[in-house]
Amino acid sequence: MRSIAIVCGGDSSEHDVSLRSAEGLNSFFDHSQYDIHIVDMRGLDWHVQLDDGRRIPVDRNDFSFTADGRKTRFDYAYITIHGTPGENGLLQGYFDLLGIPYSTSSVLVEAMTFDKYVLNNYLRAFGVNVADSLLLRRGEVCPSDEEIVSRLGLPCFVKPACDGSSFGVSKVKAVDEMAPALEKAFAESPEVMVERFMDGTEVTVGCYKTKTKSVVFPVTEVVTSNEFFDYDAKYNGQVDEITPARISPELTRALQQETSRIYDILHCNGIVRIDYIVTKNADGTDKINMLEINTTPGMTATSFIPQQVRAADLDIAQVLSDIVENQF
Repeated sequence: MRSIAIVCGGDSSEHDVSLRSAEGLNSFFDHSQYDIHIVDMRGLDWHVQLDDGRRIPVDRNDFSFTADGRKTRFDYAYITIHGTPGENGLLQGYFDLLGIPYSTSSVLVEAMTFDKYVLNNYLRAFGVNVADSLLLRRGEVCPSDEEIVSRLGLPCFVKPACDGSSFGVSKVKAVDEMAPALEKAFAESPEVMVERFMDGTEVTVGCYKTKTKSVVFPVTEVVTSNEFFDYDAKYNGQVDEITPARISPELTRALQQETSRIYDILHCNGIVRIDYIVTKNADGTDKINMLEINTTPGMTATSFIPQQVRAADLDIAQVLSDIVENQF
């Protein structure tokens, strides 16, 4: 029986969100097939949570733990950290050094997808539609608020270049809102992206591939009365998530094909979820614009991916087994 670590926690604002995803994954996995333990990490405090409530430290030399005189070395890491170090390549590099397979994409892909500005400009070269944007770095001379607005228009979005879960994100509607929005974003990340607003339908699509299959899930439509799909919308229920989305079969197929294509361009691994805004071209046809790629998407019972798995009439335990066994 393989020993699997569900690796959660991390050092970002999303630590507690990650713990909820770990509990979800723990409930989804087939415990008759795998020996599952949750590994919670924050900084250098890495520990395993045992069923009896004990917290056992993890030996970082070989990613193992010892309880009651018995040493367990993990065979596989299912990473569900949202933010650093699990979504930016740092933890992937550690597991590569130890030769332990893991559920996410490689160091390079994780680093690239975590940096929204880098990702957008990389994928633009492959014909992926993304919003026009500016990158600002803490400590460098930045364009004036008026110059930013002149370039990108109003409203526009200000967001940390490297973060998730909508922490530090603002929708700026007036020039005098720019400075506080930048301050808020810089509190989360040393690099901030200011992005042109796109008015359209927000959707999200999950995908995973193995040596023998390619699975693209049904499309979910994201409807919120909030200014945008912010933290409260994501995690406090202030959103309607409609799966399958109320869009045409043609647009559904186009979104799924684009998701599969981007997955292949990046050579992703495991489950990814890609967020889009569908806008209209001048001739009235649909235009698919990529917002961002989530390489460790939320995995609580109400998260997008479990919703899409259910809508596809798939067994989530089997999906997770597909992902794990693909690397052995």
